[in-house]
Amino acid sequence: MSSPHPPSGRRWDLVLEHRERLQRLVRARLPEPRDVEDVVHEALIRAVCFADLDETRVGALLTTTALRLCADTYRTRSRQQRLLGRIGAATLVPGPEEIVCDRQLGRWLMEHVQQLPSRERQVLMARASGLSTTEAASRFQISTKAAECAFTRGRARLQRLHERDNTPDGTTISDR
Repeated sequence: MSSPHPPSGRRWDLVLEHRERLQRLVRARLPEPRDVEDVVHEALIRAVCFADLDETRVGALLTTTALRLCADTYRTRSRQQRLLGRIGAATLVPGPEEIVCDRQLGRWLMEHVQQLPSRERQVLMARASGLSTTEAASRFQISTKAAECAFTRGRARLQRLHERDNTPDGTTISDR
């Protein structure tokens, strides 16, 4: 039950002593930092506003409240995931940083795919445009196995180039 008057500064002093401990407790149970902050703040506010607060048991009340809020948060997230799965919207929209990184990687790939032998370049570009390996093989009048090998070799060469371009000393990871 809430008190009709705003909580006193003494109550805030009592509960704020437990803030760091609550953050460690909640952080071990919830992966999202914003959820950790939300749960800790909610537990602190509930304790401060609790009319029958026993000042000798503030720590226990905060711990119990925080753990129950963790369970509530987990249940809510699980329910949301199940709902998203049912409506077919389980794929998450990428954030702006992922979009920027993907575009930069795409630019890098397009610049470096020109360094590949022609067969590997043709098969990779066909696959990038949405063709299957079998369709690419048919288009270039080669066997499916040859198309698969060209695709695998081209991808491996691009990976080595990318590793070389993204290591400080210019060597690939396999060279080390």
